[in-house]
Amino acid sequence: MTVQPIPFPQTSAQVHFDRHELGAILGLYGRFVAAGEWRDYGISALRDVAVFAVFQRTAERPLYRIEKRPKLRAKRQQYAVIAQDGQVLRRGDDLRTVLRVLERKLIRAIE
Repeated sequence: MTVQPIPFPQTSAQVHFDRHELGAILGLYGRFVAAGEWRDYGISALRDVAVFAVFQRTAERPLYRIEKRPKLRAKRQQYAVIAQDGQVLRRGDDLRTVLRVLERKLIRAIE
């Protein structure tokens, strides 16, 4: 008599930021916190997208969303920085390059 494995429902794979991506994002986040510009963040891992949302106050809408969409890798638009109003500030294949749009805002905030 052979034992049949019990079929488990397939869980949908979620998109996540890896350790290097989170390191780059949290490094930028820490600099903005030190400058007094940002105060909170939230991370969402969904089926098609991973989102790092940045808040000035916890109860508000996010100031910026940093999104990772692996399905857009072929178009070289895997990462995006999106403003509060929904405007895409920068899109690209290299996360550090995409995050530079926010680093420019940090330089203005410190001056």
